[in-house]
Amino acid sequence: MVHKFKQLGYNIVIDSDSNAVHVMDDCAFDMLDFLNPPMTEEMPGGICAKLPKYSDGELREAYGELYALYNDGELFAEDDYEKYSDTMVKSPVKSMCLNVAHDCNLRCEYCFAQTGDFGGERLIMPPEIGRRAIDFLIEKSANRENIELDFFGGEPLMAWDTVVETVNYARSIEKQHGKNFRFTITTNGVLLDDEKIDYINREMVNVVLSLDGRRETTDRIRKTLNGKSAYDVIVPKFQKLVAGRKNHGRTDYYVRATFTKYNLDFTEDILHMRKLGFEQLSAEPVVTDEKEPYAITESDLPRIFEEYDKLCEIMANRTEDKFNFFHFMVDLDQGPCAIKRLRGCGCGNDYVAVDPHGDIYPCHQFVGIDKWKMGNLADGSFSDDIKTYFAKTHLYSKQGCRDCWAKFYCSGGCNANSYIYEGDCRTPHKISCELQRKRLECALALAVDRAVKESDGRE
Repeated sequence: MVHKFKQLGYNIVIDSDSNAVHVMDDCAFDMLDFLNPPMTEEMPGGICAKLPKYSDGELREAYGELYALYNDGELFAEDDYEKYSDTMVKSPVKSMCLNVAHDCNLRCEYCFAQTGDFGGERLIMPPEIGRRAIDFLIEKSANRENIELDFFGGEPLMAWDTVVETVNYARSIEKQHGKNFRFTITTNGVLLDDEKIDYINREMVNVVLSLDGRRETTDRIRKTLNGKSAYDVIVPKFQKLVAGRKNHGRTDYYVRATFTKYNLDFTEDILHMRKLGFEQLSAEPVVTDEKEPYAITESDLPRIFEEYDKLCEIMANRTEDKFNFFHFMVDLDQGPCAIKRLRGCGCGNDYVAVDPHGDIYPCHQFVGIDKWKMGNLADGSFSDDIKTYFAKTHLYSKQGCRDCWAKFYCSGGCNANSYIYEGDCRTPHKISCELQRKRLECALALAVDRAVKESDGRE
């Protein structure tokens, strides 16, 4: 499966089944439109007539280069992954999203959790559930040493006592069980103070900070309870937290924005966050009911693609104040392992979410949907059937994925978005797929640009 595109002045070709990425001259790039496997050593007849702007010598040289790539298994390669898809089995649970608060001190319009309560009552997780979550992870992780837990909500700082007690409990028993807990937290920042900042920077290997960019963007949709500016409250606290991470030897964090129909010029929000001093940035497209006024619809895609192109150009040409953009990061040398390529995030299999009652779900976006309740920490129940279902939910079981050039990079997309907006975990959300493919083109182009500049001594 071969995909070709132009970005940043490069002719880029990706052979998705071999994971090979090529930069080609115009002649070879154009010739690909007229080639199909199996290729032979002799150039097919009729190529000269189809590409009259190139000389016979240019065409033969280009074909020789393409044939060499084909012969080396880096062009028109066969899919070696599908034969392993039926062997996908359940995995030990290695990560958890712990919803310590089904409540929030903001009322963001686009919140998938219905402004924090997940469609139910507003409540805080008691510390006892947090401790049981640690016991659950130790038991279900089998022989895995590294375990990840993300404090989530709602707004997890509203359940600060539970956060601290859960961390302390894990630290008190992890060594005797041969485990290493890695904690993260996702916060809107309203309740941050010096004590919490220091604790987070000491204990959390990563932190996700919710900010949508410019003041007008943030304050339009991230509503406070009293109507005051959320931007003014949280920005100084986020700056202090990020600056303090280095004091504890930590560098990992993300300032995460959500862009909507209201700010399709989201590059300006990203650049604004960089001016605030943040280097690790993310901007996620809102996924919601298309009837909502802020929803992204299919008609918005061309405008969003233009914006991704603009951001890509800026990042390629930026020599100072550089930053990382989450969706434009791709590893051309290693990449994810085979299982990760086939199954993605591990939702419902090696990853679960737990709500304040101790109910277990495949991930945080399934929380509150009775059909997907996997069990409860209090009574020890845990559904093997749902775990098996998600173990077998991979890109070869999803509609259309096997024929998509981006399949090994997105691994079939988000199961929750597919279920909520398409009605089936195995039917990918169409708009999300379109956005993913465009972001991947930009990511690959930037990786190519870095490699070319490094080889030329420009970086």
